[in-house]
Amino acid sequence: MFSWLGTDDRRRKDPEVFQTVSEGLKKLYKTKLLPLEEHYKFHEFHSPALEDADFDNKPMVLLVGQYSTGKTTFIRYLLEQDFPGMRIGPEPTTDSFIAVMQGDVEGIVPGNALVVDPKKPFRKLNAFGNAFLNRFVCAQLPNPVLESISVIDTPGILSGEKQRISRGYDFAAVLEWFAERVDRIILLFDAHKLDISDEFSEVIKALKNHEDKMRVVLNKADQIETQQLMRVYGALMWSLGKIVNTPEVIRVYIGSFWSHPLLIPDNRKLFEAEEQDLFRDIQSLPRNAALRKLNDLIKRARLAKVHAYIISSLKKEMPSMFGKDNKKKELVNNLGDIYARIEREHQISPGDFPNLRKMQDQLQAQDFSKFQPLKSKLLETVEDMLANDIAQLMVLVRQEESQRPTQMVKGGAFEGTLHGPFGHGYGEGAGEGIDDAEWVVARDKPMYDEIFYTLSPVDGKITGANAKKEMVRSKLPNTVLGKIWKLADIDKDGMLDDEEFALANHLIKVKLEGHELPNELPSHLLPPSKRKITE
Repeated sequence: MFSWLGTDDRRRKDPEVFQTVSEGLKKLYKTKLLPLEEHYKFHEFHSPALEDADFDNKPMVLLVGQYSTGKTTFIRYLLEQDFPGMRIGPEPTTDSFIAVMQGDVEGIVPGNALVVDPKKPFRKLNAFGNAFLNRFVCAQLPNPVLESISVIDTPGILSGEKQRISRGYDFAAVLEWFAERVDRIILLFDAHKLDISDEFSEVIKALKNHEDKMRVVLNKADQIETQQLMRVYGALMWSLGKIVNTPEVIRVYIGSFWSHPLLIPDNRKLFEAEEQDLFRDIQSLPRNAALRKLNDLIKRARLAKVHAYIISSLKKEMPSMFGKDNKKKELVNNLGDIYARIEREHQISPGDFPNLRKMQDQLQAQDFSKFQPLKSKLLETVEDMLANDIAQLMVLVRQEESQRPTQMVKGGAFEGTLHGPFGHGYGEGAGEGIDDAEWVVARDKPMYDEIFYTLSPVDGKITGANAKKEMVRSKLPNTVLGKIWKLADIDKDGMLDDEEFALANHLIKVKLEGHELPNELPSHLLPPSKRKITE
């Protein structure tokens, strides 16, 4: 008789089956999350509905900063070529949002045409009106970097109330829209102009829920001395700590991201190491894109659930006939108490609730009588999605990642230091002597031999116990010394001859100088007499 109950229960227990992560995300959003969003007017309060292009698009990098911090130059540095609409100068030059994307031919697509293209993820920007669309373009060009990622250049942020009003659109809201959809947000600061204006502070606060995507670049750091750079770095961390209210410190990369000679080359090695770290972070975006989209969908679902509870609670408190206006004012003023009650009743984390003041402002313009009461089935469907379907998609994400382990950004500046002598760390540490005809360890071998012959060698070899007595004098941890032993004991006989002992001491020296040890011994470090053994 009640067979439909069992069918519904089975449907809830058996998660959906998907072929790809992208297909799964689209289907889950349209069938399970979107109905909840539409029922409780989520799109009027928070974020427009997602479209297929939001799930299919390439990873995007959003550049944000005050004017003349080097945002456009940074893109030029990555691409190693100019892009349509590019303007660079010390004065505020970029006055538009420019989406730099892959295209067969160079050209510019204006904003009004861009928001009607179903293949581009910008259709919902139409809501910001002509004032914004006239300041939004897409620069298309063929470039290997853009085959894997897209980059969004933004207008330079200025200080003063007048600049904020004269834009004609809500600048912070536009940036927040982009922040929800991009994979990485890079905040650029100029080492010479470190002041954070009111508008920039407001923008960073608007990006509050996306700290996991944020990275900071302290640009033009080659223009100041080392002592000044330390002070500027400390001042930047202090300023960010006041604005970004998180216990974790945002990662800051220090460098000079343009193709001109360094003005003060004292910190060249630091800049190279920082650049490589930043490049690795950007290069990993295509590999982690599916996981990012899944993470964003989970965040959106949690917010949609909380929003449904808020709207249904307001509906429940409204009178059916008289005194609606007075009750609405009372409810808006007491919204914090409603938040607290929902938090207690449904065991929801305080971090899942929308900003209280912003929500109060938005509710002022709403007709509470048109709000919907709580519909348990819609919420149960989203709960089922989070509990079961998302878990299955996580497995699929890992499968896709393992099938495409080498998927990363290529071309442009990413290729310049990938191979050859200008790769980071080339010829340093364990790489020292890579191009030399002679064995690099031979330079210090006479010194190591003197120590070797004091350790009572038998048949030209010392035991592990005797080698340990000498090696522990370096004060390196046993885990590091154990790795050095494995690399140096080439014939794996548990003893070291004079060449292997010299190699072990060379690797200790490499580690003590602050370099990393290789996982496998490079061919140029093999002792000459052992090279036949490994062939």
